[in-house]
Amino acid sequence: MVWSFVKIALFLVVVAGLTLGAAHLAESGEGIRIAVAGMEFTLGPLQAVIAALVLFAAVWLVIRVVGLLVAVLRFINGDETAISRYFDRNRERKGYEALADGMMAVASGEGRIALSKAARAEKFLGRPELTNLLSAQAAEVAGDTNKAAKIYKRLLADDRTRFVGVQGLMKQKLAEGDTVTAMKLAEKAFALKPRHEGVQDVLLKLQAESGDWKGARGVLGKKLRQGLLPRDVHKRRDAVLALQEAKGVLDEGASIEAREAAIAANKASPDLIPAAVMAAHSYIEKGSAKHAARVLHKAWEAQPHPDLAAAYAAIVPDEAPAARLKRFEALLKLRPEDAETRLLRAELNIAAEDFPAARRALGDLNETHPTARSLTIMAAVERGEGADDAVVRGWLARALIASRGPQWVCDKCQNIHSDWAPVCDNCGGFDTLSWREPPQGGRPALNGAEMLPLIVGIPGRDPAPQAHPKTQLPETIEEPKAPTPEPEAFVDPVELARDMKT
Repeated sequence: MVWSFVKIALFLVVVAGLTLGAAHLAESGEGIRIAVAGMEFTLGPLQAVIAALVLFAAVWLVIRVVGLLVAVLRFINGDETAISRYFDRNRERKGYEALADGMMAVASGEGRIALSKAARAEKFLGRPELTNLLSAQAAEVAGDTNKAAKIYKRLLADDRTRFVGVQGLMKQKLAEGDTVTAMKLAEKAFALKPRHEGVQDVLLKLQAESGDWKGARGVLGKKLRQGLLPRDVHKRRDAVLALQEAKGVLDEGASIEAREAAIAANKASPDLIPAAVMAAHSYIEKGSAKHAARVLHKAWEAQPHPDLAAAYAAIVPDEAPAARLKRFEALLKLRPEDAETRLLRAELNIAAEDFPAARRALGDLNETHPTARSLTIMAAVERGEGADDAVVRGWLARALIASRGPQWVCDKCQNIHSDWAPVCDNCGGFDTLSWREPPQGGRPALNGAEMLPLIVGIPGRDPAPQAHPKTQLPETIEEPKAPTPEPEAFVDPVELARDMKT
């Protein structure tokens, strides 16, 4: 508001000054006399001012015309001038319009239109670092992978676009299934931009799939140092990679290095069941049963698992069933109400031929949440107590359609694995397997053949109760010796399988 008032006041002052000056010149009566070629011109004061202004305008116009003529001559000669800049700006405007239209066509999936717009943009702009990228993306959308590959290779020649070219070729190789070449390109892209999170994830995935655990641990460490990965997540995943690295060393026969790697993996993530099992076996090989038991106790307290029980049994392989049951009490008391603990206690009592204790250990598990394993154990208990074959068959028939219980299930795609692995073989997810019950209880058994030894044993031998195949304790746990059945009580395996199917 104040500034507007000041501007108006200044304008009025200037107009008043000019008016007073013109009035003063008109009243003075003095003028200017000009003689040119024998002619004389007399101009009054006001006329002289007007003539001066006209002369100034004429000189300015002549200078501009001369400048324009010089610019035209320079333009014809190829020099940069205002005219050339005008045409350049016009071409640049058309090029950027074509570039924008091409990007929109790529986003909408119109590959052919995007290719034509990219060609037009390249014609007007002359900036291959921009137009080549659009051309490559347009060729991919149009399905012309060969042309896209050629353009990506052209991008490799420029330092500004080399990373984009490597990344584009890497994605093409991944789409083609050429993981070997894709991993080499991912390593090159990682060397160019080590902080690029997408390249890090691709390289880590390819290294895990190819078994390059050492390289994967290096990439994982860089993600941690760059702040792209939480410390607890890095600790867990590094333990997974260390475990697989230890397995690789073990396969090569270097047991000392394998033991050290396994123990390191377990220390990094004590709840990682395979790492705890391998570390326990490493301590057992070194003759350190105390350390092996400590590792397994800590892992069992985090999550009970049959593999942990098997490793715990391997600490003392040649012990009587009663002694084993007594030694296992230190493990069982850690999670007494857990279903795995109750099943393990029942199996140990069956091995010690204490079938009533096995029944008490199961409790109401078969009513609250029956599984194939718990029902099979119950069938062994019934048979150990001398129940009729019909009763045993009833338990086994229920086991055939019951849930398989906890298994290694991928949290990403819900695929079920028989053994733990760092990478899901179905979706490729890294560290996505967890020990839990899958949806709908998993796949039921196709027939009862795997449970037949619980009743009939092997012809010519005393039948002996066994644990479910998925959770069976190691052979070091002695099997119970059930009373030899009378000849008339023997059940033909073929007839039993046929009865269970019907």
